Amino acid sequence: MQHVTIEELKVAGPGAGPYAITAGPDGALWFTLVHAGRIGRVTADGRFTLLPAEPFDGDPMIIAPGPDGALWFTEFQGDRIGRADAGGAVTRFEVPGGGGPCGIAAGPDGGLWFTLMRTGELGRIGTGPRAGGPITRVPVPVPGGMPSMIIAGPDGALWFTLNQGDAIGRATPAGEVTVHPLPTAGAAPVGITAGPDGALWFTEIGAGRIGRIGTAGEVAEFALPDPAARPHAIVTGPDGALWFTEWGTASVGRITVDGRVTEHPLPTPGCEPHGIAAGPDGALWVALETGSLARVHPG
Repeated sequence: MQHVTIEELKVAGPGAGPYAITAGPDGALWFTLVHAGRIGRVTADGRFTLLPAEPFDGDPMIIAPGPDGALWFTEFQGDRIGRADAGGAVTRFEVPGGGGPCGIAAGPDGGLWFTLMRTGELGRIGTGPRAGGPITRVPVPVPGGMPSMIIAGPDGALWFTLNQGDAIGRATPAGEVTVHPLPTAGAAPVGITAGPDGALWFTEIGAGRIGRIGTAGEVAEFALPDPAARPHAIVTGPDGALWFTEWGTASVGRITVDGRVTEHPLPTPGCEPHGIAAGPDGALWVALETGSLARVHPG
């Protein structure tokens, strides 16, 4: 088994809910506190700040860097998209008609694309001089499919998971949507990332598997040792493997592109790991919903 070193950094109380984490363009890691309504920033030496001074009321969930040098995040309950610049100034934009924004990612067209879980759509918001508008919507032809996480693929399209549709979707910047059903019923895919092999890799929280889909739509699935592991988020690591969180086992997993899996328990049982990101320090950073961040150093 690959040796790793794991450290935990307390950033909030147990009810604050660190949920998503991403590497920012400023060399720091940015994360959301979904229950406390805050955004956090942490540097590699462990110093962190929380903003804004007054908490949001909209449950900030997923955060991602934008092409404008800012961090963009979704507010699921508040039906808003937020923007935090490098200085910590936050702007929030209402999503007309609501829909429960969840995943968000920079698109190849200069905008931010996000999922709308409640209405089964994708949304797009502009950046730059027209930051915040207009917001456009793209329907996904899977009723009740609950589009969840989204990422830009290597083919110039956006790829997203359909948590209740047991499928992976693909959308072009022009709004053309293709849906690829998964072979496993109840897979409930959540996290998705662009892999080092030119494919998209995703988690199946319902089936306890990691999936891979090529840009032509071919799917492979890899079972985890514990089918109740509940894999949640996934990212390409600095070692050319895929790293993912296991909410059910309080572990971090690693899978190579040929399907070899190793797992590493986190120091605190029941810590509820959710988001994961590759940091500029060569480590994997994990958001633990019980109030901490974990830094995982691959051996």
